Amino acid sequence: MIRSLSPLPLTSPRRCASPSEASASRLMRWAPLVVAALLAACATKAPAPGQQPPGGRPATASNDFSPAALQALRPGQFQSTVGSAAQARDRMELDRARIRGAAGVARSAPQDTAALRELAEGLRLVAHYNIEQDTARSALLAALPGLDRQPVDVQRPLLTAAYTLYPQDAAPLLRDLLPLLSTPREFAIAAYTLLRTRQAADLALVRSQVMQRETSEPRMQALVQALFVAEGLPQAARPPLADLLAVRPGFPVVFSFQRPGRQQMGLALVRQADGRFVRRSDGGLFNIAQLALSSSGLPGTITLGNTPQGLFAIQGAGRAATNVWIGPTPYLHSKVPIEASVADFEQRPAGSTEPGWSIDRYRALLPASWRDYAPMQEAWLAGLAGRDEMLMHGSTIDPRYYQGASYFPGTPSDGCMVAMEYWDASGTMVHSDQLALLQAFTKGGQDRGYLVLVELDASPRPVSLAEVIDAVVQAEGRL
Repeated sequence: MIRSLSPLPLTSPRRCASPSEASASRLMRWAPLVVAALLAACATKAPAPGQQPPGGRPATASNDFSPAALQALRPGQFQSTVGSAAQARDRMELDRARIRGAAGVARSAPQDTAALRELAEGLRLVAHYNIEQDTARSALLAALPGLDRQPVDVQRPLLTAAYTLYPQDAAPLLRDLLPLLSTPREFAIAAYTLLRTRQAADLALVRSQVMQRETSEPRMQALVQALFVAEGLPQAARPPLADLLAVRPGFPVVFSFQRPGRQQMGLALVRQADGRFVRRSDGGLFNIAQLALSSSGLPGTITLGNTPQGLFAIQGAGRAATNVWIGPTPYLHSKVPIEASVADFEQRPAGSTEPGWSIDRYRALLPASWRDYAPMQEAWLAGLAGRDEMLMHGSTIDPRYYQGASYFPGTPSDGCMVAMEYWDASGTMVHSDQLALLQAFTKGGQDRGYLVLVELDASPRPVSLAEVIDAVVQAEGRL
């Protein structure tokens, strides 16, 4: 989801006892059933997407850049939408004042809906700039008791802040709140926060509450799978990577390789329509750093969470008209199933009658060896959950906000995949990995194709070309 953190009022949403042994056994028996549920056609029509944050998507989503136009772009043509370095500092100081003001008002009126809406916007600014965490902590914690009586557009951003910024502090308050949350998204956010403690009692509480919910709901499916991971159940082995690199022959494909948890920088490669990977002018394999971490860090089926794993359709390039943090560089318009129609996803003209979406139709687009690999169904579940506008774009955010983070110098987004861009003090672009990605993808004259996002093994290091080069050589060797 596209980030918008300009100082505007928030008018729409962004971002028990333990069970008996018999109940616990019942959930453990769900493990194979959940994988089957992930592969079942639980719906052919998407639920209505949730509202998005103000300015959270481009004012126009037109794909107005032809491949030839993209090839002609040069870094020096672009000026940062944030302005100069001095203007960016001024903006941050204004936002810092807003955080402090919102926190002060909310501390004095912890159940006032208007105050909590402003606090929600302030907490987004806390995560965006990575500042003033201590200032906002007590206001957020004071708001959690009784949050079930607030509208869901207040619940969601405050629960998200609890997960992102204060999980250990919030956990004791969420234990009583969790059973009172009635909507799947808000319940899931609170449950994911409790899973972060890794305490047996919290896992048991989440387990008992999940058993009382509608587990065919897409966010509940993903939550149950996360619960199994937290409980240490064995997970399926990742299929051969070389098979995945042959996905959707005849179309260009961006492959985004990421770490679980997205706390390290990922890596993007581009395969041409003929199955060969794009090379640089010196003969080396084209690759750029790319971060698929959201500022919330929530899983991919949750609004404004990390970009989900799976297959996306790319439908050309566009420009974010209102979002200063994405900047002026065009984005690649990547779409999950349901957000994109079946015809758009299959990259063909729509017929007079069109089939509805199903998990089997999505699975058929994947290589045979990857169709039963549950993590690749996350994009499908995200589409069912109403997620959209998860784009590949650049960034005007100052990486120094996140200095010391494991993903530095990457900049998180609100659910998109972000390539590095560099700006001088006047706001003129010096270099853009996003521009290089656009030009690599459209090198063959096509701007329609696919994105595949897949997580590799956990590691404290960024994803490196050495981890995937053997699979690239194998895939090209089969041509």
